Amino acid sequence: MENPSFEVKLELIDNYKFEIDFGDFGQIMTDEPEPLGEGDGPNPSRLLGAAVANCLAASLMFAIRKYKGDPGKVSAKVKGDMERIDGRWRVTHLFVELALGNRAAAIDKLDRILGQFEDFCVVTQSVRSGIEVAVTILDEDGLVLSSSE
Repeated sequence: MENPSFEVKLELIDNYKFEIDFGDFGQIMTDEPEPLGEGDGPNPSRLLGAAVANCLAASLMFAIRKYKGDPGKVSAKVKGDMERIDGRWRVTHLFVELALGNRAAAIDKLDRILGQFEDFCVVTQSVRSGIEVAVTILDEDGLVLSSSE
């Protein structure tokens, strides 16, 4: 797939509320929190965090499955920090926690996988030049397998 591209359409509904149309994948509503908007949907900062966490989770699953492993039911959580830079709010840090649905001992070549899976994540690698992204990996028992915090 050379020069892949995508298209997403946005339409202002009211005030700061937008409908985002993903074509065949449906629509979602976004909104800014009060006092600007009414908080009727996630705002762009939350969508950014969700995109990074989703991409990392998918990349981890890809890397595990590449070696015929079973990641189990993977879940992710992301926390974002914002700071004022030159008087404007900016997302400055994302803390992503990925949890495997399987024990570490059950996954072959896990050290190798943890050393390379982030390179497969298009979104994280695209935003890292402007936003620090820390990643923690947990197994089914909550054991910390890797952390870049």
